[in-house]
Amino acid sequence: MQIHEIKRNTKLKKHRTIGRGGKRGTTSGRGTKGQIARAGHKLRPELRDIIKKLPKRRGYSAPRFADKPLVVNLLSIEGVFENGAIVSPTTLAEKKLIDVASGRTLQVKILGSGELTKKLSFSGVDFSASAKAKIEKAGGTITLK
Repeated sequence: MQIHEIKRNTKLKKHRTIGRGGKRGTTSGRGTKGQIARAGHKLRPELRDIIKKLPKRRGYSAPRFADKPLVVNLLSIEGVFENGAIVSPTTLAEKKLIDVASGRTLQVKILGSGELTKKLSFSGVDFSASAKAKIEKAGGTITLK
């Protein structure tokens, strides 16, 4: 037996690489040609194209960010205020019927669910039509802003 006739007991664990190196062939798993096959490729996000196709509408930015008024029902006002009391944004905040965020002017709207039996005077708040009718029916007064 000669040295060139000797065979291994175990197979070679490391696979032999081809001429340019690597195991995946010429394109190295990148497909063929195109932007994605190139080095340093970067695709624009697909969502950006969808957003750009949406039409802009005239004045679309202003109304979305307007503060909505805080809502209070007549039912909750009936339970908290005494007869002849003044209902305003500050008194509603003191009675904890509305949450106050610092640095904001309070806009409050009174809605007409529930009944009102007390004579209350309202100032500095907005009303729904049903709430206004119920307040006037109970003998309350409304002062405009």
